[in-house]
Amino acid sequence: MDFGKVITAMVTPFDEHLAINWSQVEPLINYLIEEQHSDGLVICGTTAESPTLTEEEKLKLIELSVQYARGRCKIIAGTGSNDTAHTIHFSQQVEKLGVDALLVVAPYYNRPSQEGLYQHYKAVAESVKLPIVLYNVPGRTGVNIDADTTIRLSQIPTIVATKDCAGTDQLTRIVSGTSEGFHVYSGEDSNTLPALAVGCSGIISVASHVIGKEMQSMIKYYLEGNIQQAAEMHRKLHPVFTGIFRVPSPAPIKHALRLHGMDAGGVRLPLVDVSEQEGQFIQSLFE
Repeated sequence: MDFGKVITAMVTPFDEHLAINWSQVEPLINYLIEEQHSDGLVICGTTAESPTLTEEEKLKLIELSVQYARGRCKIIAGTGSNDTAHTIHFSQQVEKLGVDALLVVAPYYNRPSQEGLYQHYKAVAESVKLPIVLYNVPGRTGVNIDADTTIRLSQIPTIVATKDCAGTDQLTRIVSGTSEGFHVYSGEDSNTLPALAVGCSGIISVASHVIGKEMQSMIKYYLEGNIQQAAEMHRKLHPVFTGIFRVPSPAPIKHALRLHGMDAGGVRLPLVDVSEQEGQFIQSLFE
């Protein structure tokens, strides 16, 4: 399955009481599709503050996202946890909601071995019929899905893609060892162009909340062979790619969204909103 080039890991909009602002979900989805040109949306991923969302909130948010997207982009739902049985249970619930695929993060905190990771994903894949996207983010989980394990998992028919944040060396090994139909996405915005250069399919992005259209243009330039123009755009966008992660995400991107006229509210503890000084820095990225 082709999920496109730029997939946005969507924030969860909150109101002033930090409850989900259900009335803002549809405008946010329309904005990301129509104005930022997202090919797909990840719902209930890390950027959505999934650790602080209840299961009921997640199910409703995923269901509404499918409804509001109306087939205009792919909807990928985050269903992973560090408990295989719970991941299976939740993935089976989400499967009924009409999403296009599941994003399953590597089990965090308990730090399984590579064989444990393989068996975890194999069990989840066997429990549902939906396509599965692996999610490797060692900086958050404490464990790396090694390239060899991803390559091994790619032989399971329903495991069709990976979002990998481990850098271009690992991305290169994965692209080299997996079949043409397996899609490799970078999970680091600043790696978008380098990842394309080693054969990746695109980016699962945070920055695309506010510069998605520009990222699509950069990718288009690269694919058309206009490498110099693509590189110039990469250098121009690079301060945004890195600047929105100066403090813990998604507080900076939520502030950037407000600057772009799309209010998604604050963040839930243990995250905190950006300070005045941090907000001024974020604003400077777009001046």
